[in-house]
Amino acid sequence: MREPASRTTYLVTGATGNIGSRVVERLLRRGERPRVLVRDAARGARRYGDRVDVRVGDFDDSASLSRAVDGVDVVFLVTAGADLAEKDKRAADVAKSAGVRLLAKLSTDDVAHGVGTGVWHREGEAAIRDSGIGFVFVQPSGFMDNFLNWADAIKADGVVRCAAGEGTIPFIHSDDIADVAIAAMTEPHYAGQSLPITGLEALSFADMTAKVGAAVGRDLRFEPRSEDEERRAQAAWGSPQAVIEARLSIFRAIREGRLAAVSDNVTKILGREPISFDQWAQQNAAAFV
Repeated sequence: MREPASRTTYLVTGATGNIGSRVVERLLRRGERPRVLVRDAARGARRYGDRVDVRVGDFDDSASLSRAVDGVDVVFLVTAGADLAEKDKRAADVAKSAGVRLLAKLSTDDVAHGVGTGVWHREGEAAIRDSGIGFVFVQPSGFMDNFLNWADAIKADGVVRCAAGEGTIPFIHSDDIADVAIAAMTEPHYAGQSLPITGLEALSFADMTAKVGAAVGRDLRFEPRSEDEERRAQAAWGSPQAVIEARLSIFRAIREGRLAAVSDNVTKILGREPISFDQWAQQNAAAFV
């Protein structure tokens, strides 16, 4: 009698966040029972009920990471902040020691351009490579969901203001990121690869503002802002200085046309075109009304 095939055990970090939660739901739809790493067990239970195995931990606590990865085969790694490279190194070292075979890191396409958080993620990727663990890096361009940051301004006076100028960027839908992440986690031939992914087309902020306006049936406009104005505005929001400077470097790169390239990797990996910004705007129209 044949032994049943062993199942892969997945751990998802950032499991209550934008991409992590999508990855968890996709694993559930595949019939998996993933493990999730959360800081708040009650929040994890509210989000997923008894469909997942909850582990409480933090990237700053190696012991909690060790407990979380014990018996795990594949980890989806989501880290953020100026110290994310240290978190990536700690997670990789702990996972390697526990016998995890693959670390799928949510990185960014900005790694290739050396701008924004790409500088931090590049160091994190290097630490993971140096650890000797199997890896795959999912590298999306800017998220379409980032445009929700202007929802309050649109509702208040119908104006989007930022320092991107007339430059363009191919924002990507979070569902596309999660779908590629699942492929990276479950299809062995992606191991050892970096997967830069973008949306369908490069758009300016004026273009995106107009598309949101069409979705909500309202005339909206875009007003470019200088770097000094952008810095003051973000400081007023309470953003950390390192994050402000990272965002400014991204806006600068957009203005200079350095982030406009469109990749066809979503189509190659998923066998379909990326979701368009027009569709995203329709899906999220209520947020702008």
